[in-house]
Amino acid sequence: MFLRALFMLLLALNLGAASWLYFMPKARQADFEATDAGITRLELLAEREPAGDAANSELAEAPVTRAVAGTEVCRSIGPLPSQADVRNVMNKLAPLVRRIQSREARTTQPRGYWVYIPALASREQALGVARQLSTKGVRDYYVVTAGDQQNTISLGLFRDQNNAERRRTEIAGLGFTPQLIQRTEDLPVYWIDFAEDPARPVNWHAHLSELTELKEQPVTCF
Repeated sequence: MFLRALFMLLLALNLGAASWLYFMPKARQADFEATDAGITRLELLAEREPAGDAANSELAEAPVTRAVAGTEVCRSIGPLPSQADVRNVMNKLAPLVRRIQSREARTTQPRGYWVYIPALASREQALGVARQLSTKGVRDYYVVTAGDQQNTISLGLFRDQNNAERRRTEIAGLGFTPQLIQRTEDLPVYWIDFAEDPARPVNWHAHLSELTELKEQPVTCF
């Protein structure tokens, strides 16, 4: 009986303490300054100057380009085959001109000559013509088995046009009808554009004497 009374008394004391802690008034936390004492507060530029005034000031001070003022001439030289050549040229001309830049273009260049017998209607016909070539002593040929040139009989690729012509004449003399076409590929080339003072034109030939194949053309100033 005594233990039960003691338990109830302790339970009541605990509930009372918990209620007092929960409902007691909380002390107000101290407010802290945004910066330490003696440190200047940071201020954004937009807080000092209205955005509209800044925009108007920027527009009012926009410079007129020298090209528009008619005090520049712009030229372009090229084509250059590689970016290494571009760097070489720009390093030599940059100290002599007002501005300089490079740009990429595309060009079609020859890749040699192809002698062939045009595609036959079927693979069987192509193999039949190949066997005829073989019986007449022709060994270096190839029957194309797939792609756009399927069933075409290739008779050789040549760098030199004269060699390609001789091959076509040789095969034609055996009673066949070979064709010859020039093969091409699309390659990147590079041009160097630069702006100069017309009163002091740059003699770029003197600085790039090793690049004898470069051409010059006028361009719109950039």
